[in-house]
Amino acid sequence: MTTTAPRAALFGRRPALSPALLNVLVATYLMALCNATFWGHLFRIFEGRTVTALVFAGAVWALMLLVISILALRRAQKPVLVALLMIAGVTSYYVDVLGVVVDRDMIQNAMTTTFAESKHLITLNFIGHVILYGVLPSALVLWVRVRRAPILRAAMGAGAVAAVSAALLVGLLFTNLKAYSTVLRADKELMGAVQPLAPIGGALRYAKMMVKSTQIVVQPTGRDAAPGPYLAKVDKPVLMVIVAGETGRAQNWSLEGYERETNAELKARDIIYYPDATSCGTATATSLPCMFSPLTRDDYSYEGGLSHENLLDVLMHAGFDVEWWDNNTGDKDIGARLKVRPRTMTAREGSEFCQPECIDAVFLKALQEKADTITRNTVIVLHQIGSHGPSYWLRYPADRELFAPACKTPELTQCSSEEIVNAYDNTIAYTDWFLAQVIDLLQASARVVPAMYYVSDHGESLGEAGLYLHGTPYFMAPDYQTKVPMVIWMSDRFRASLALDGGCLEATAKTPVSHDNMFSTVLGMLDVSTSARDESLDLTATCRPVSG
Repeated sequence: MTTTAPRAALFGRRPALSPALLNVLVATYLMALCNATFWGHLFRIFEGRTVTALVFAGAVWALMLLVISILALRRAQKPVLVALLMIAGVTSYYVDVLGVVVDRDMIQNAMTTTFAESKHLITLNFIGHVILYGVLPSALVLWVRVRRAPILRAAMGAGAVAAVSAALLVGLLFTNLKAYSTVLRADKELMGAVQPLAPIGGALRYAKMMVKSTQIVVQPTGRDAAPGPYLAKVDKPVLMVIVAGETGRAQNWSLEGYERETNAELKARDIIYYPDATSCGTATATSLPCMFSPLTRDDYSYEGGLSHENLLDVLMHAGFDVEWWDNNTGDKDIGARLKVRPRTMTAREGSEFCQPECIDAVFLKALQEKADTITRNTVIVLHQIGSHGPSYWLRYPADRELFAPACKTPELTQCSSEEIVNAYDNTIAYTDWFLAQVIDLLQASARVVPAMYYVSDHGESLGEAGLYLHGTPYFMAPDYQTKVPMVIWMSDRFRASLALDGGCLEATAKTPVSHDNMFSTVLGMLDVSTSARDESLDLTATCRPVSG
């Protein structure tokens, strides 16, 4: 008795709350303390109209309570409340600290990433934030007692709270419906910042998208593909290397006009650089399959991409051997129908480049071996790790750190702007070196007729306007996340064999281009004849004679 009585007394002092009051307290906590970005957007949008802003916030609080009242019923109440608190604790860190928007596309990106990539986002600051904003309030929810009423009375009470919440939501919005409806249409980032409602909505939309994708039947694309007259006459294997870049933003390329010399190597090669190129998306999960798709950005969707054969399929229809080599997070099903399984680069390809994560030089030995042995027309995709953050300093070897001091922690908010930019610029300079190595390797191989096509999948924010990393919804993304570097290199023998006018191609660099151009331009460069090639998007369309 002496050991259990104090314990019983302690537990007896736990406060007892009604289910409705507990829901109100949790909704209020979430609204007040887990939504710093929402409050920032709110008072910016309604600047000088404090009362109008607070009324709108009250409507959002009512929406929060309505959702909680519908989900948190009876014995499910505490598990639901804990789940909401933990979601908000996690997502509010990325939203409030890094400026990330957790929508459907970001959920998709998270679901298709790897542990090696995601582990850099699990930092001490992140863990501390989750404990403070998610774990501790969840512990309080589990600690308090809930006064349970009989089922009928409880159902009536829950229904009443939901009805009052709905009425309050509608009533508050109708106090200034014109202003609020305009904001909801024009400033989508406002509701996109509400935690945890926005990520839950994104997750539901992602789940719906994935369910729909299971019913997709792949439609053939370019089944009529065949070597054109020039390709048919080439007497050596054609080798095209497509380098799918990662997180390279054009603003930090000296070829783009950046004041730092980050492209010393490519500048010394005979390349065509496209200074006005834009991406299909702001995250790999969208941009990568989109750039290989026959669809343009305006037409592309996850389901649409899956339902069409892509560039790699068309190249195989034309008789090319096609391979996907990966130093990133996988091929996103782009290589699903390849005859050779997509290859992940590991320390077996070069242990000196993997300590433990591999930098992009790991591709070079395998590429040299391939160039020395191929006997058929071949296309190889190299999917870079490139400039993937936040651990930029791991993307290049220590002896190629050109700009110092460099940020050497994934906690970007712990570094100065200069340190972050230095680390990022080092990754760009290393990509420059890597691409130059690919060019030199191909140029030196007398066995093949080589060319290279490089474009990054998306850009990166380095703290501008409080945004870090990438993945911001396209409609509100800064140019830093959508302007990407694009490079074409062709050997003299490639130009001659495939009858491409170099001067004509250089002229195309004066026009705006995008990921939309890649599908048809690669087919055009390789002289693949197919109805799937769109001449209006093929940058080579006017750069060779009509017939061979």
